[in-house]
Amino acid sequence: MRFAHRLAGPASVKDTIEALGVPHPEVDLITINGSPCPFNARVHDGDRVAVYPAFQSIVIDSAQRVGVDRPRPARFALDVHLQALASRLRLAGFDSIVIEDDARLAQEGRERIVLTRDVALLKRNAVRCAHWVRQIDPDAQLAEILRRFDLTSEMEPFARCLRCNTPVVPIERDAVQARVPPRTRACVREYHWCPRCEQVYWRGSHYPRLAELVARARSRADQRPD
Repeated sequence: MRFAHRLAGPASVKDTIEALGVPHPEVDLITINGSPCPFNARVHDGDRVAVYPAFQSIVIDSAQRVGVDRPRPARFALDVHLQALASRLRLAGFDSIVIEDDARLAQEGRERIVLTRDVALLKRNAVRCAHWVRQIDPDAQLAEILRRFDLTSEMEPFARCLRCNTPVVPIERDAVQARVPPRTRACVREYHWCPRCEQVYWRGSHYPRLAELVARARSRADQRPD
């Protein structure tokens, strides 16, 4: 989309873009009059500014990017309003923490991918790798994040504790028999355990529904957005 914007006075290209409502972590490449430039480049009357998001299928290694590569493996920090999404990301196998304090959440943006629906938070200088979540429904949000960061090949469902985010480990049935219903002990042989909060997991009646949730998000992420 091309449009004209009148400058109120001297400004950096970063401030100009954010004044138009686009937080800087959403930007991967900026050009002024056809030449790549950094965030602190000055914008003048008559300049032609082009702003691009992260490319998934076009390689721009030779260009001067303003964006940063995401952490590998992917790690997320989410605001308190996205707790349902955090649970789904953990279900898919991704390290995901929820932070209530905006200042601390912004600081986490140096080591993790910040996810929020608060555009103002993403404009803080401390935030580097982040995404403004567009979708409202948590299942759709999961597919959005998987697509945005190209994560479907990195999914490891049921590898993390849904409560506290810790990786779960296999545990012998005898070691958890006191914490498992008798009917479950009689028919389930494989268990996993969270070494932090001591939650026990097994493939119960809820497992098919959760597996379907993950499979559906993977399928939606692999499709081209509308």
